Amino acid sequence: MTGKYDEDLEQEIYIRTWQNLKNYEEQNKFKSWLNTIAYNFCKDYLKSSAFQKSIKQEELNENIITKDKTEQELDSKQRQKRILKEINRLPSKLKEVVIYYEFEEKTYEDISMILNISTGTVKSRLHNARELLKIALKDLLQD
Repeated sequence: MTGKYDEDLEQEIYIRTWQNLKNYEEQNKFKSWLNTIAYNFCKDYLKSSAFQKSIKQEELNENIITKDKTEQELDSKQRQKRILKEINRLPSKLKEVVIYYEFEEKTYEDISMILNISTGTVKSRLHNARELLKIALKDLLQD
């Protein structure tokens, strides 16, 4: 009835059942009697200020989580922009290798054929580009 498992509510229902055991009439089914106690307790709980406070707290927690996610997404987008900016600053020979390899997912051999250079040169340029990016983006790597 409350939409989630709550051990405290369950304990309260056990206590109420024990306290009202003297009112149980044996011609009725115990399970039905117990369900009635649980139903009435949950109905009262849902009307209570404790439940209203817990709902407000959950909403507050959801808002905080949503805000954190939004900030993380913004941080991620800012990081991406920064990385792209630094890639754009690379010398053209290094930049084109990075773009083909990282963004277009070309193999060393494909890049070698496209640029008409050896595979070793592709690897060398990619290594050099990564080293320059590592220096330019060292503050992002420390996070």
